[in-house]
Formats: sequence, structure tokens, C-alpha cells
Amino acid sequence: MADAYTPLSGFNTLLEALKAAGEPTRLRLLRLLAREELSVMELVSILEQSQPRISRHLKLMSEAGLIERFPDGAWVFYRLSSSPAVRPLVDVILGSLDDAFAEDLRQLERVRLSRRKSAEGYFETIAPKWDEIRSHYVSEADVEAAIIATLGDRPYGALVDLGTGSGRMLTLLGARSQSAVGIDLSQHMLNIARSKAFDAELNGIDFRHGDIYDTRLPAASADLVIVHQVLHFLADPGRAIAEAARLLKPGGRLLIVDFEHHALEIMREQYQHRRLGMLDEDMRSWFDTAGLTADSTKSLPPKVAGLTVKIWLAVKA
Repeated sequence: MADAYTPLSGFNTLLEALKAAGEPTRLRLLRLLAREELSVMELVSILEQSQPRISRHLKLMSEAGLIERFPDGAWVFYRLSSSPAVRPLVDVILGSLDDAFAEDLRQLERVRLSRRKSAEGYFETIAPKWDEIRSHYVSEADVEAAIIATLGDRPYGALVDLGTGSGRMLTLLGARSQSAVGIDLSQHMLNIARSKAFDAELNGIDFRHGDIYDTRLPAASADLVIVHQVLHFLADPGRAIAEAARLLKPGGRLLIVDFEHHALEIMREQYQHRRLGMLDEDMRSWFDTAGLTADSTKSLPPKVAGLTVKIWLAVKA
């Protein structure tokens, strides 16, 4: 009888994957999940099919190893399989699709635009109280002290803050860098950041309206990139980490501050969080894919019930 490691077992795995992919809707799902991980309801909206029908396709594809399912609170997300036994087959299938299902990709852009408008509206509403909202979860003073301790006394050189928000990280670290750039999609947040930098008498900080996925900054230009309390808002944190890695010089460092994974669904309902914090295994996978090496982590639990803040530091080879 064949065990889990025999060639026959590997052949059966590929055969099941091929069977699972051999249906138009499932091919469309693969094409969409190749762009980014998506929730069930987002896929229902894009394909304009019923939730039970989409869920059945996703279940079959997940059981066949084509895709990976991961629940996150009340939501369930799907992404392409990372299994070395199946992923090459998935890539071949996707490569053969060419421009098929172009309308699905246009609908995906509609979903992305809707997300962005929702986020921008939220940030415009809460921009004046952003630092106050953050302070509800764990002491900002403790977080900032831990950030400085993690970075140590090394000079920062060129600093980039992705999703700068109110500019708090640049206010904290800008004076220790030779140059600094803050990127954010919200002009309201950028205006607050500029005001804070002016009040702190920090000159030479460049605040730019831009996309965290596509900053248009030069590659290998930064010594330190910071992503502070941003990833839980994103549909594709791995893509943001890849962009951060692109910006880093060899030996440059990426500092991420975010929440540990939690189960407080209210963070979606009231604060527009897409993810309920970050899992260490996801972070390691994103680092590996981006060519980064994990250096250290630090957890900062709240003194009362609430969310734990975590700091991840990674280095570009």
C-alpha cells in the first residue's frame, strides 16, 4: 500500500488537483485568487453566483489542494496553494488561461475600488483622532520605546514609512535619519502628518500621496522601511511586504508593528480592519517570499483586556 511519500501518492495528488480544476467556475476562481486572497462574499460578488454554489466549488478545490482556506473571525478567506506538490500545476493552468475571464478581473478592480473608497472615507472621518484611537489598545509610549530598542543605535540613513497615517513614526524617528519619506493614500492623514512634523520642527521629511503596493520609489534606496499598524487594513499584506523589500538596500531592515492575531470581530465592524491581527506563520511566509530574513519579534500585551501589539524585524539579504 502506498504511503504519503511514494511517487504514486504524488501522482494521485496531481490527478485530484486536475479534476478539481477542470470546470469553468473553478478556473475563474483560480484566476482571481492568483491576484490576491479573497473572502467568500467578495468572490460571490465578482462571479455573480450564489454563495452556496461558490462555497461548494471552493470546498472541492480546497480538498484537492488547489487552494488554501483560512478562517479569520467570522470571515473565511481563500488563497492559492503554496504546496510544492501542487503549485507548479496551478502555475501551468494559470499560464494557459492568457486573457480568459477578463471581465472577472474588471469586477475584481471594482471590489478593490470599493474597498479603497470605504477605507478613505473611514480615515477621513477619524483622522483627527487617529493617535487617540491607537492609544486605546496599548500604551503608545511603551510601543515607541520598544521600537527604538528594537532598532538600536544604528543610523537609519534613508527612511521610508509606508502607510504613514498621522506621521507618528516619522515624528519619532525622522530626526535620526538622513532623509525620510512618508507614503499614504489619505490626503487628510498626510495633512495631519505634515502639521505634526512642522510642530516637531522636523525639516526635510517628504510626505507623498501614494499606494503602499506601488510606491514608485526607487528600488534599493532605503535603509529602513516601517509599516506601522497598517497590514491589518490590507487585502494583500504579502504584496505590501514585497514592495517594502524592493525598496530596501542589501542589509536594510523592515520593521512591522501590528496586532497579534485575535478574535475581536468588533475591529472589523467599527474600525474597518480586514484582518484580525497577524499570524507569525503568515509573516514568516511573506518574509521568505520577499527575500527577507526574520531577525526578531517582540510582543507587547495590554495591561488590561485588549489587543496585543507585536513588532517584527526582518533584514534583506
